[in-house]
Amino acid sequence: MTTDKLIESDVSPAHPTKAKAFLKGTLAMMPLTIAVVPWGILAGSFAIEVGLTPIESQAMSAIIFAGAAQLVALGMVKAGIGLWSILITTLLITSRHLLYAMAMRSQISPLPLKWRLTLGFLLTDELFAIANQGKLHKFDRWYALGGGLSFYIGWNIATLLGIVAGNAIENLGELGLDFAIAATFIALVVPTVKKPSILVCVLVSLTLAVVCALFEIQAGLLIAAIAGMTTGVLYAKVTKEAERAEQSATELASTQTQAETGTKTNTASGEKA
Repeated sequence: MTTDKLIESDVSPAHPTKAKAFLKGTLAMMPLTIAVVPWGILAGSFAIEVGLTPIESQAMSAIIFAGAAQLVALGMVKAGIGLWSILITTLLITSRHLLYAMAMRSQISPLPLKWRLTLGFLLTDELFAIANQGKLHKFDRWYALGGGLSFYIGWNIATLLGIVAGNAIENLGELGLDFAIAATFIALVVPTVKKPSILVCVLVSLTLAVVCALFEIQAGLLIAAIAGMTTGVLYAKVTKEAERAEQSATELASTQTQAETGTKTNTASGEKA
């Protein structure tokens, strides 16, 4: 039997395990999908305000599928900035997705091309947060597909609502819907802060992102991300965080083993008596 046949049989939608994984991914993404609705409404209404037609506005979300990049690009279009400047700025803003792809490369690269292209297109901050759970968790492509596809559909529905609202409600951008952007990323980052090195990474990235924003440095997000990760890795190496964590885990396992052995010995002694 060829590899292609194995792959085709493996992706059958009738398989209950795959359907269950798809549903679990959808449910895991649901809170983030709901949280991003105001952001999508803002993107849709802003596109109408800039002068795009409803079809062009919807196509932007369907094809680009990058909230921050869409809002920045629309703002630059409104300001009359040239195409090359918009493309370069958009590239810098979305460059963090390259880091996401590198982090998930070992999990995604064994998949067939159609899966790599699909998950690559659906890869967002939110999908990375729920699908990349580290080495202790097995990557499930159906789980990732459920999360990514549901988020894509939710984003486009929210954009459609924004397009409709943009035609019906004036000054929609003044309602503070852009706060959803900050709220979404806070919800993504906070649950991952489980080690001192991660906390250091977050604090450095946060500080540099604010500084770069104040000085209007376009590559600020990329600079903050790289500097934060570098600082976190250096902190972990200097403090030997991984070794100490492994030692603690070994000691805990040893203690549990001794406790279980003691319990079995006491039980055996009681039975003999």
